Amino acid sequence: MASSVDPRFGAALREFRQRRGLSLRLLGQLAHRSKSHLHELEAALKAPTVDTARHLDRVLEAGGALARLADAPVDHAAEAGELRARVAASDVSGDVLDRIEQGVDDLASSYPTMAPADLLPLVRRHLSYVGRLLDGRVTLTQQRRLLVAGGWLAVLRATVHIDLRQRTAAVAHLRAARDLAEHAEHGEIQAWCLETRAWDVLTQGDYRAALDLSRQAQRVAPKGSSARIQATAQEARAWARIGDVGATRRALDRVEQLTANLPVPERAEHHYRYDPTKAVAYAATTLAWAGDPGAEQVARAVLTELDPDGDGGARPRRSASARLDLGLALVAAGQPDEAVALGAQAVTSGRVVPSNWWRAAELLAKVEQSGAPEAATLRDACMEYAPGW
Repeated sequence: MASSVDPRFGAALREFRQRRGLSLRLLGQLAHRSKSHLHELEAALKAPTVDTARHLDRVLEAGGALARLADAPVDHAAEAGELRARVAASDVSGDVLDRIEQGVDDLASSYPTMAPADLLPLVRRHLSYVGRLLDGRVTLTQQRRLLVAGGWLAVLRATVHIDLRQRTAAVAHLRAARDLAEHAEHGEIQAWCLETRAWDVLTQGDYRAALDLSRQAQRVAPKGSSARIQATAQEARAWARIGDVGATRRALDRVEQLTANLPVPERAEHHYRYDPTKAVAYAATTLAWAGDPGAEQVARAVLTELDPDGDGGARPRRSASARLDLGLALVAAGQPDEAVALGAQAVTSGRVVPSNWWRAAELLAKVEQSGAPEAATLRDACMEYAPGW
């Protein structure tokens, strides 16, 4: 889908729907619209017509807010004019560059908690600002800092597009991130571009390509960098999907060696900074995919760490994924009833991004293959919450 669809409408629609306590299915019944169409609107996969927005306004008693958003799309010329004015006023001072780099870290730290459709316009705005600054008069030092900031923002934007299943936009911004990183001679961003591509093709079922890309990323990534650790973990995932348990274990052993003395970073939620909790979470996913008997114990420990009170914890997206991992391990261990309960919790949390719904589908398929009568409960939850089910 075109990345020019304004995600503010989807964020507002989701907020008004949730205020009324409505699921997508119930809203669809009230508004006489399909659940899949409403999902596309909320995820910024499709632009609303003004008539549709007005109709949803009436159903949700939104006071015309949705119609105003649909009738007033993003004014790109105005945004660009504002950015040019900011560039002229800033003269690319050290303070401006510091604020840009702080903004990059803030956005990367928001990734685990913010809905992709809400995060996308913020990343887009920051990236546009960096682009305008690069068009101005800058010193070589300033230019490199801007190239690095732009590279991080572009790879983050590509990741968000992948989460929204907007692959054309994702590919374009991964290329932009790679080009910026090459100009800045920044190996870690180059490695993250390769690792992100590896994850994307892995979710599409091309496991050999994922393996190749993850190995390329390891060769490019600086020694000791988070990118090298992540790419090694991605290699383990690829081996798990291929079904080679021995190679999976060996890759996980390398991840453990790389993270053995790794301190918890100042901002552990930062998407591009590896931390010990993330290492264990990736191990749980990988072992569950490989069908390793040790997956259940690791997955339980991860879920307890991420969500000790059962309310989603500080990283609700990771918690939802951890529930799916543990559910998959439990099915393999002959405990489909608990697997269904965990799967339903993940699905109904609203924290499973579009690019990860295949994991819920895989859990459902495994539960149904087991012949457990509880499978119907998970199927009902998926039909209620999953996009385009």
